[in-house]
Amino acid sequence: MPTALVFHPLTFLDEGDAVTVGRTDIDSYCVLPADGAFLLRRLTEGTPPAEAAREYEEHYGEPVDVGDFVSSMSDLGFLKQDAETAPGPLRGQRLGRALFSGPAWVLYAGLVAAAALRTAQHPDLVPRYQDLFFTDYLTLVVLTLAIAQTPLLLLHEAFHMLAGRRIGLRSHLGIGRRLWFVVIEATMDGLVTVPRRRRYLPILAGMLADVLLIAVFVLIAAAVRRPDGSQPTAGTLCLGIAFSTLLRLAWQLYFYLRTDLYYLAVTAFGCIDLHESAIILLRNTFHRLTRRPERTTDESVIHPRDLKPARWYAWLVAGGYGFSFFLLVTVAIPTFVHTVRLAVDRVTAPDVAARTDAITFIGLNVFQFGLLGYVVLRSRTRKELA
Repeated sequence: MPTALVFHPLTFLDEGDAVTVGRTDIDSYCVLPADGAFLLRRLTEGTPPAEAAREYEEHYGEPVDVGDFVSSMSDLGFLKQDAETAPGPLRGQRLGRALFSGPAWVLYAGLVAAAALRTAQHPDLVPRYQDLFFTDYLTLVVLTLAIAQTPLLLLHEAFHMLAGRRIGLRSHLGIGRRLWFVVIEATMDGLVTVPRRRRYLPILAGMLADVLLIAVFVLIAAAVRRPDGSQPTAGTLCLGIAFSTLLRLAWQLYFYLRTDLYYLAVTAFGCIDLHESAIILLRNTFHRLTRRPERTTDESVIHPRDLKPARWYAWLVAGGYGFSFFLLVTVAIPTFVHTVRLAVDRVTAPDVAARTDAITFIGLNVFQFGLLGYVVLRSRTRKELA
């Protein structure tokens, strides 16, 4: 074994009973007990493996298989290999720092304050659901809002991503799923190595983007507002987009779908995997109620930090999923079926505008469910290959 090993720069985050270690440049992380972190630190400081093993035994009173440990660290990519090329520079870091700099915060506060002042002066500028219907053609409403919201969703997630890159994380954008909802999401695996107080901004950055967007669209509507208080189509459209963005903010309250506020709560409580812990407790409760205790999972697998909050969060998960499926069966499916029937009837209508409206509506729904099917299939394929 070599006299000394050469490691890539590693981040150590000590959280009491465990230490999270990682390489942020390639998003490779692991959680080690305190003794494992002790050994790794000694190795990264240039201590030869044999000497590090002796120090470990002196400190903890038991031997360690340092060769197996080094092999595991190598599998994680922590050790430098011959001819290994370093990842390229982290793009977007400067932009992230600019977006969350002091002057930027002053600008953001000014935008929100100006919008709040205008809505206080003219309550008709407060976004309402009626603003969604800026035309009699529902397909045009759906299509326009979908086209408008797509870049706004990207901006929401881009704020997450850039807030992560600001502190050196290789965060990136991807497509995911929550129940039957297809979502664009930012992946920030590197947050696990960041001190807790520095995680809050990347977690809340998307909601900040939504608040700023609402303020901007309200101010545009205020600028085009007629003296009699009425709005041209452009103003109503802006308020409609602001309202749909407001709904996206409300979506964050759906903790059980692991929204931004869920991750905020997990970070504040110092949890490891609150959602999965809650699922284990719910399954165990179900098996006990159905008198199949042999199917229960040993609750000792739940991290101590998750156990207490998971007991109340489990019922929030059960209630949330139950409410979602209740709305699906009683509202969403019947509404969808009725609307599709109307659309099919209008396909043969003599009115060209009505036919176009119906065909476009059907096409949008086929695309939506096709995209959902693709995301589900891709997720399953990745799990099978993992």
